[in-house]
Amino acid sequence: MDCSYFDAGVCRSCTLMGVPYAEQLEGKERLARELLAPFGEAHWLPPVASAEAGYRNKAKMVISGTVDAPTVGILDEAGRGVDLRECGICAPGIRAALPVLAEFVSRQRLEPYRVPERRGELKFVLVTESPDGELMVRFVARTEQTVARVRAGLSWLHAELPQVRVVTVNLQPEHKAVVEGDTDVALTRESALPMRMGAVSLRLRPQSFFQTNTAVATELYAQVAAWVDDVAPASVWDLYCGVGGFALHVAAPGRRVVGVETSREAVRSARASAAAAGLPQVAFRAGDATAFALGAAAAPELVIVNPPRRGIGAELAGWLEESSVQSVVYSSCNPKSLAHDLARMPSYRIRAGRVLDMFPQTGHMEVAVLLERAVDRGR
Repeated sequence: MDCSYFDAGVCRSCTLMGVPYAEQLEGKERLARELLAPFGEAHWLPPVASAEAGYRNKAKMVISGTVDAPTVGILDEAGRGVDLRECGICAPGIRAALPVLAEFVSRQRLEPYRVPERRGELKFVLVTESPDGELMVRFVARTEQTVARVRAGLSWLHAELPQVRVVTVNLQPEHKAVVEGDTDVALTRESALPMRMGAVSLRLRPQSFFQTNTAVATELYAQVAAWVDDVAPASVWDLYCGVGGFALHVAAPGRRVVGVETSREAVRSARASAAAAGLPQVAFRAGDATAFALGAAAAPELVIVNPPRRGIGAELAGWLEESSVQSVVYSSCNPKSLAHDLARMPSYRIRAGRVLDMFPQTGHMEVAVLLERAVDRGR
């Protein structure tokens, strides 16, 4: 993949840009295998490749510049806006929407926030595209005055972008490097974006985590579901469950599934998806994954974990090590933290593993492993 922004030196976020894709994928798989080799003779499945371009279903764009000439992209080292509205890793539907959204900023007189001066109103535009081409558009602003201005322009926006399903304004008044605030004001009748993933449709609400590569995420859910069906547990926990992707994909007759997630918005999304799919045996709880595990009266037969980059940490890893859980599926976006966690869980060995290239053109990857207890610790 070629990128004029990278070649010009204005954006270097894609650190592997220009490296042949086959070489990128081979390097990621080699690194994952090397890091995880001490933890079992795993059966490594072929890596899941991605489209090299147009794979990102979400764009987090900084709004800068002026009302009449807004930039949509990132900030340079001096805090000035750099326009990246033609970014090649964004999905085509998002790229087509960004110039319209830039025009919307000007039409509605939404003053871009200027970091060096700590002045202005509109900080970000966050755009997510569903597999069916529908869009969620979120404006992140400092004050509620943006709500009225965005609402007043919705008819024009829908006429120009009829695929927009959800529009919100997120309020983030502080002068600090935080993308979102706690409050989202929904301006459309729909407040969730349906994300169809194979046989499961997830409902994505604002502030809910979702994998950024829809095609590879679909493969990830299918792989984890296959591993879980092979183990055939009667009870499953999905910790760090987000909007319930794993929990809903592993649901089966006679199998009790509980998902746990700190984001209440994500839990609302997961519950709505479970209800729409007619899955009463799948339940979701809002709370900390580690606290949930430590406070539970009994452990399930299988646990799925999909933590942030830092991993599950010593406390949850220690609980798993001392528990009666026989199988763990660990999906990690950081194989180094995965290796650190596995070192704390010596009773488990990797039975199978797979690299899924969720982030082409970067050094990041998703690694999923199926762990089996080799030493029965009991409880």
